[in-house]
Amino acid sequence: MSQAWVVHTPRLTDFNELTDVWEASVRATHDFLPDSYVQLLRDLVKDQYLNAVMLVCCKDPLTQRIAGFAGVASGKVEMLFIHPDYRGQGIGQRLLMFAINELNAERLDVNEQNTQAVGFYFKQGFEVVGRSEKDGLGQPYPLLHLRYKRSTRA
Repeated sequence: MSQAWVVHTPRLTDFNELTDVWEASVRATHDFLPDSYVQLLRDLVKDQYLNAVMLVCCKDPLTQRIAGFAGVASGKVEMLFIHPDYRGQGIGQRLLMFAINELNAERLDVNEQNTQAVGFYFKQGFEVVGRSEKDGLGQPYPLLHLRYKRSTRA
C-alpha cells in the first residue's frame, strides 16, 4: 500500500493511544528488554516523556487510528515509534524527514540491540558519533548516538 502519509499534531486526548502505539512498537522490536522494564518505561512515556517533546503523528486515513509518532526536543529525535501493523509503509521515514526538515532535529539515540532501527537510521543518512554503555535510566542497554549527515547530492 503506497500513500502519502499526512503529519498531524496529536492532542492530549491521544496520549493513551500514543502510549499503546509505543508499547506495541517496543514489544515488536525490543525483545532484549524484560517485561518489567517495558512496563516501567510505559508509565514514564505516558506520564512524563510525551509531555516533554514536540509530538507529530501519522494516522490511518480510513480508521483515524494513530499508525506512528515521533517526538522531538532541542534538535533531537527523542522517540520514533510505528505500530507493528503499519511497519514498512513509509511512516517512519515520513516522520523522521518531517522531524529533520521541519523541526530541525539532527540527532538521536537508538538502542544498539535494536538492529532493525539501527539499519533504518543508517539508510536514512545517520552516522554514529558516540556510544553509551547504559541507557538514559542507567540500565545496561547500550545506546548509539547518531547524527544526520546532510546529503551532498543535488
